[in-house]
Amino acid sequence: MTTTTIRVLLADDQKMVRQGFTVLLDAEPDITVAGQAVDGLEAVERTAQLAPDVVLMDVRMPRLGGIEATRRITEARSGGAADPKVLVLTTFDLDEYVFEALRAGASGFLLKDASAAELADAVRVVARGEALLAPNLTKLLIEKFAGMPDGPGGARLKERVADLTERETEVLALVARGLSNLEIAGELVVAEQTVKTHVSRVLVKLGLRDRTQAAVFAYETGLVRPGRR
Repeated sequence: MTTTTIRVLLADDQKMVRQGFTVLLDAEPDITVAGQAVDGLEAVERTAQLAPDVVLMDVRMPRLGGIEATRRITEARSGGAADPKVLVLTTFDLDEYVFEALRAGASGFLLKDASAAELADAVRVVARGEALLAPNLTKLLIEKFAGMPDGPGGARLKERVADLTERETEVLALVARGLSNLEIAGELVVAEQTVKTHVSRVLVKLGLRDRTQAAVFAYETGLVRPGRR
C-alpha cells in the first residue's frame, strides 16, 4: 500500500529550532520537510510557492508574526482538501495566542516542548483536516468562555446555531470537545462516514473554515461549557 508523504514547511526565526524540527520530522517515514522560512512574510511566500500540506508556524517572528502570517495563508486558501493547514508552535501557553491563532484560521496549537512523537502525530492530525489542541490549551479555551454566558455576539451567533439540525448540533458539540470523527461515530453509534457528512454540513451552514473554528464557535455561543457534556 502506498503511503502519502506529508509535506511540511517550517517557519521559525531560530535556526536551531528549524534544524531540530527538520531532523525530527524527516526521520518519520510519512513526513518530509519541504522548506523553511525565517519569518512570517517568508512563510506566506514559501507556502504559495511550495504548497505544503502543513505549515509549522512560530508565533513570535520578525517582520510579520505567526498569527498574521496564518491569517494571510488561510485567507488565500481555495477551500479544497489540499489547502495548506497551519499548526502553530510556541513556547507560550498564554490564552491570547491560542484564540488569536485559532481565529486566524490555524488548525492546531502545540507547545514547543512536545515530544518528537507528539509533534509528528500533531502534523498527521492536522494534515487529515482535523483540529488539534494540546490538552492544557483546551483547558484554557474552556476557561476563557466559561465566564461568558452568552458568548461574544450572543444572539446573532445563536441564530446561526438554530439553523442546524438536532444531530448536527450534537456533532458540533462533540467536535468542540475534541473528539475525532471515529470517536464521534462511537459516541453516536453511527458510521464514521455519516459523521464526516454531518461535520461538512455544519461547516457549510455556519460558514466556518474547519473543525477548529467550529470548536471556537461552539464555546462562543455557549453550546459547550465546562462540565456539561
